[in-house]
Amino acid sequence: MKQEAALFAGVALFFVISDIGYALFSGPEPAGTAALTVAALMSSLMSFFYLVNYRKRGLRPEDRKEADIVERSGVLAFFPPSSAYPVATALGAALTALGVVFGLWLFLIGLVPLLCGVLALAFQYLGHEG
Repeated sequence: MKQEAALFAGVALFFVISDIGYALFSGPEPAGTAALTVAALMSSLMSFFYLVNYRKRGLRPEDRKEADIVERSGVLAFFPPSSAYPVATALGAALTALGVVFGLWLFLIGLVPLLCGVLALAFQYLGHEG
């Protein structure tokens, strides 16, 4: 995962340089600067994620040239079975988005299933040993 961290760090650096150049030459137009800033932050987040995983788990078998195929055999990860929480999250996201258009009352109503769905997805398998 070290290579992935370096790759996304390079992407983040590209977006930062592009963002600075765009901010200097675009004049009073802030939308592009904001979009490039968000892209730089998102790629920095991915780089940080891969770096933390590399430090926590070390090299994977596919990162080492002397590794054997058998080292990657067995259970790779836990993949959860079907769940109803994505539907609740989608319903909350739709109501929240419609609330932006039609009014604060619908936005606030949509926040309840959205937050419940996101939290349920995040903590559904908290105690699972995978």
